[in-house]
Amino acid sequence: MSLETAYVGAGSNIEPEKNILEALRLLLPDGLVRVSTVYRTEPVDSPGSPFFYNCVAELKTGRPPSELKYSVLRPVEEALGRRRGADKHAPRQIDLDLVAYGTLEVSFGELNLPDREIYTRPFLAIPLLELAPAFILPGGRPLEELAASLGSSGMERLDAYTIRVRQALFR
Repeated sequence: MSLETAYVGAGSNIEPEKNILEALRLLLPDGLVRVSTVYRTEPVDSPGSPFFYNCVAELKTGRPPSELKYSVLRPVEEALGRRRGADKHAPRQIDLDLVAYGTLEVSFGELNLPDREIYTRPFLAIPLLELAPAFILPGGRPLEELAASLGSSGMERLDAYTIRVRQALFR
């Protein structure tokens, strides 16, 4: 079985320090190999909500994208107490999104790869760039160029927390 590189965006604004680490720990058996810097970010489209912790995780996986999304990521969210409701911007224990899967470009139902939010969310684009500096978006645009255009306003690097996460996962 050949392995593919998948990138998963992780975000939490309910007990984020605990929930980001636990979600990543639960991804270890499914091929977690690296984690970007974790950032503290303002909530999007939800003023007054708690700030988020966001990062991108790199997995080496033999699972196809839909299986990874529905048989791995969603069960991890559920295990940590995530309940999806009508308000997609409500505070959450964990949000795990498959943002890229190798060079695959697909748009089918809820599966859009690369994730369209990369284009508007610096907390996805910048950590993804850290893990995949040569990443090229559909149409040939380098991710590096997009990330530079988005900037990092409203993103605070959590270097000490990132070190603790990496040590806990990869010692």
